[in-house]
Amino acid sequence: MSSELEPRPGVAAPRRPVRALSRLAGVTVLAGALVVGASATALAAPGPSADAVTASATAATAFDAATRPPRTTHGPCAYTQTPDEPAARPVPLPPDPRRTPARGSVRVTLATNHGPIGLTLDRATAPCTVQSFLHLVGKRFYDRTSCHRLTAYPTLSVLQCGDPSGTGEGGPGYRYRDELPTDLPPAPTDPTGERRVYARGVLAMANAGPDTNGSQFFLVYANSALRPNYTIFGEIDGAGLATLDRIAAGGVAPTAEDPAPVDGAPALPVDIRKAVRSHHH
Repeated sequence: MSSELEPRPGVAAPRRPVRALSRLAGVTVLAGALVVGASATALAAPGPSADAVTASATAATAFDAATRPPRTTHGPCAYTQTPDEPAARPVPLPPDPRRTPARGSVRVTLATNHGPIGLTLDRATAPCTVQSFLHLVGKRFYDRTSCHRLTAYPTLSVLQCGDPSGTGEGGPGYRYRDELPTDLPPAPTDPTGERRVYARGVLAMANAGPDTNGSQFFLVYANSALRPNYTIFGEIDGAGLATLDRIAAGGVAPTAEDPAPVDGAPALPVDIRKAVRSHHH
C-alpha cells in the first residue's frame, strides 16, 4: 500500500504525492497529503498440463486463503493482517495487551548516513501507534532502509520513511486504527480552514486512508499545512532536526521530466542504518 501526504492547497493528498493515491499505488505524499501505497498479489492459474487433482487441490487452497478472514489481534489496538498487501519485510503482528501502555515516553534513535535523528515517542497521545513502532524497531524492520520521499512545497516540508522496499508501496503486512490529533491550530495559509499546522519537529504516520496505518512515517522539518488525518506520535530532537535540515538543503533529486522538483526522492540519499530504542529514558 502506498502512503501519502497532501501537498498544494486544492490538490489531492499525495501518497507519493499524498492522500489522493489509491491503495493500489504506494506510499506517497502530496503537497498537501502523506499517503502510503498498497501492493496487490495474484495467484497464477495452473497450466493446462497440470494434473487435474493437483489443480483442484491448489484451487481449493487458494480459495480458502482468499476467503479466510485476516487475522486480527484481540487487544484494543486490533492490528489486522493485510493479505492483499504483504509485508515488505517479514514481521509478526505486534503485541496487543489489554492494557496497552498509555503513559510516558520512549526514546528511539534513527542512525542515518547523515547523522542521528532522535525521536521521543508519546504513549499517551498514540498508544497503539507507539506500540507498533516499537515492535517494528525491535524486529529491525527499519534497519537498512531508505527514506523514499522528500517534499519541499511551501506548505508541506517532510521526509517520508519506513518502507523497506524503498518504493513507497511497502508496509508491515498489517494495519491499525488512527489516533488523530484534535488540538492542532488552523493553518494560516489555508483559506478553507480544513488544514491544520503540523509543526516543525512533529513525527507522524503516513497512511492510505482512514485506519490504514502501517510502517511508513514522516518527519516534519518546517511547519506544514495538512488535514488532521495523520496520527502524531512523537517529536524530533534538536540534533535530529539539524540532520533533517542538511538533508532538506540538498533538495529533491531532479528527473528528466522535472529538473527542479519539489516532491520526490531526496537528492542526498537517506539511509536508516539502524533504529535503536533507548531503555534509559
